[in-house]
Amino acid sequence: MTVRILSIDEGTTGVRGFVIDDAGAILGSGYHEFTQHFPKPGWVEHDGDEIWEATVAACRDALEDAGVRGEEITCVGITNQRETTLVWERETLTPIHHAIVWQDRRTAAVADRLKSGGHGVTIRKKTGLVVDAYFSGTKAAWLLDEVDGARDRAEAGDLAFGTIDTWLVAKLTGGAEHVTEPSNASRTMLYDVIEGRWSSTMCELLDVPRDLLPEVRDTAGTFGHCDPDAFLGIDAPITGIAGDQQAALFGQGAWEPGTSKNTYGTGSFMLLNTGGDAVDTEHGLLTSVAWQLDGQPTYALEGSIFITGASVQWLRDQLGIIESAADTEAMAAELPDGNEGVYLVPAFAGLGAPHWDQYARAALVGMTRGTDRRHLARAALEAMAYQTVDVAELMERESKQDLQELRVDGGASANDLLCQLQADLLGAPVLRPKNTETTVLGAAFLAGLGAGVWSSTDELADIWQLDQRYEPQMPRGERRRLVEGWRAAVDRSKGWAHVVEG
Repeated sequence: MTVRILSIDEGTTGVRGFVIDDAGAILGSGYHEFTQHFPKPGWVEHDGDEIWEATVAACRDALEDAGVRGEEITCVGITNQRETTLVWERETLTPIHHAIVWQDRRTAAVADRLKSGGHGVTIRKKTGLVVDAYFSGTKAAWLLDEVDGARDRAEAGDLAFGTIDTWLVAKLTGGAEHVTEPSNASRTMLYDVIEGRWSSTMCELLDVPRDLLPEVRDTAGTFGHCDPDAFLGIDAPITGIAGDQQAALFGQGAWEPGTSKNTYGTGSFMLLNTGGDAVDTEHGLLTSVAWQLDGQPTYALEGSIFITGASVQWLRDQLGIIESAADTEAMAAELPDGNEGVYLVPAFAGLGAPHWDQYARAALVGMTRGTDRRHLARAALEAMAYQTVDVAELMERESKQDLQELRVDGGASANDLLCQLQADLLGAPVLRPKNTETTVLGAAFLAGLGAGVWSSTDELADIWQLDQRYEPQMPRGERRRLVEGWRAAVDRSKGWAHVVEG
């Protein structure tokens, strides 16, 4: 049988479609953006119907690029932006309002009240999350309260809630299915990650009716069947779904406890596979379901780093000292003695994990009269590695597991100097795959497992191919000296907004 998997990657700014074969090769791709709506300061919305239109367009282009007809698709996999929240009419599939995006802060006051009301520990222990407007639960309640008649219609069973995976399945199946899976459900603040079901306690606390929520199924399995009249003539099952960061972890082949991945993008998301243990962490990491296969959940610790690649963009766009991100590698390598004591703390938007200091500000520390653009380029690259070390060390302490290796992807993973530096500072191997489209591959792998294309992850291990392995080479004393210098620089950036704003 000729295998053609359609992998849909629905992101925050657009949708990518990929046709992938059973060797993991990308046969064709397509991309379509959709509009970002900012109705008020701090509010971010998407049009659910436009997301669907972009999905259809991206997948049509992928099919054309691959020279594949819709009826030749074997199965469909989905990966998606997490936490973004939509409510729609069950009968007509008409959204009652724009989707509220994960970046949206309109429910921050609700989150503050939950924290001041002493609910933080309960929420963390049940959901694995910190209390924040980032997650879906408070967004869903806002829609029910602010859209005329929505709460009454929800109580009557006329409405459906979902993250974007659920919305796409509803559209793909012509409204036949209202489903999700645990990696997305565990980002809603409504899902009990220990019990593996929607939490009545959390539904009551956040005032979200239980009947509004979708059925939760295994991450690889049957979610429904595409309606060929609604979707490009595709008559295939939807057999794999995962949130984007969990899909990347799966696509990296990080299937065993202690394996991890880090995606170097604008910011970075580092995930550590903790196996069957849902780690209760009190220090700013998040515990989510990575995936659930055959009824058995695998958990992950997640650390969110706000600024990594964005600091290189700052060098290019604000300072004008590089023309492209790729320039940083050669420029940084010109320094004969490493960073020469210069550190950049890229706290342009505060500090994320493990510090969670929203009042920190960016700092450039250790300059002398001889400091030039080479030092800034190296400091920007090093900051990516240092921040990853901070998160990794906390993950090791919290999970009581040693980091076996770090698999990397994202744009900056093409930088050999960064990858070697990351291995040196972690004291653990860094592995870069040949195919860095790990999010898309993760969705395709899960869909293939769900459809029986592959019988187990053992078969997938041959598909993941190593491009480069970076072994630690730095002496332990040098590593300690550099990390101590970094942490001293971080201390100088913390709370800086309070200093200058009083």
